[in-house]
Amino acid sequence: MTTNYSLSQLGWTSFFLQQLSLDEWGVCTPSRVVAQHRSYLELINEHGKQKLSLASDMPLLTVGDWLLLDGAGHFHRALKRLSFFSRKAPGSKLVSQSIAANVDTVFVTCSLNSNFSLNRIERYLSLVKDAGADAVVVLTKADHCEDAISYVRKVQALDPLLVVEAVNGLDAASAECLDVWCREGKTVALLGSSGVGKSTLINTLLGHEEQATGLIRDADGKGRHTTTARTMHFMASGGILLDLPGMRELQIADCEQGVKETFTDISDLEKQCRFNDCHHQNEPDCAIQAAIALGKLESRRLASFNKLMQEQAFNSASLAEKRANDRSRTRYYRSVSSHAKQRKKGWS
Repeated sequence: MTTNYSLSQLGWTSFFLQQLSLDEWGVCTPSRVVAQHRSYLELINEHGKQKLSLASDMPLLTVGDWLLLDGAGHFHRALKRLSFFSRKAPGSKLVSQSIAANVDTVFVTCSLNSNFSLNRIERYLSLVKDAGADAVVVLTKADHCEDAISYVRKVQALDPLLVVEAVNGLDAASAECLDVWCREGKTVALLGSSGVGKSTLINTLLGHEEQATGLIRDADGKGRHTTTARTMHFMASGGILLDLPGMRELQIADCEQGVKETFTDISDLEKQCRFNDCHHQNEPDCAIQAAIALGKLESRRLASFNKLMQEQAFNSASLAEKRANDRSRTRYYRSVSSHAKQRKKGWS
């Protein structure tokens, strides 16, 4: 049985409504992307679900995007995003990969076992902050940890304003602390590395088994990756749950602002250094090295900050260079094609 949802239940807000012109109002149908395939998109709107074939003149869309369909059900245009997640594609490919759009809150998941990593949490927080969404760190598998509160304190120390929750993904009562972000019309995404228990948590939040789950490997305490595609689900609370594949490799690019917002303590200290171009190594009057010496800042955190800043700068430059090369190549092909057409006209 197909369930019809109102626009507000699908996450429609005044932010999107204000983008419609008078000519589009009452004629075009606002629709949201719920799944992405090679040749088509799955959409949902007030009339139910439908498919939209991809065309070369359409912009690159991703799960969570809002778009308008004309009176005939054809693509009209895409709407501006409230938030947008992307990353550098895994491996050596020089391409930016879209992850999701128009997410209100991201549950950054990390398991309370040997896979726990503050550096990885900082990496995900940088992505979330740069995308323009709110972040909640969810420490999963609390039932396997004898001292979960100590891990909560470690994560909380990254930012006193950061919300951190430790949960047992198998226990609905334990996950109730997350309900406040899952209200009607609110879009929540789960982000985390493979095997942290995202699928288990999703099943608990939905109240039924929607995702397959894997077992923990005894050798390294890591779970088997089970989610392979981005999917959107509707919770009984009215919230919209967006699951993202576990990411074994998350390379960030064009994310300088997100990194700085994640490391506000370091960003604030930098302003107190004697030199504007201080590298925080052996320079005199370095406020950051002074804070480390006094025990007010961990050297691990500075190393994590430097790594992320260098990575995003390198990837950003690489992507920018590739885009410039692609534009140059396109101009060349157009020039060759234009000259060929002119010669053909001269011969005729």
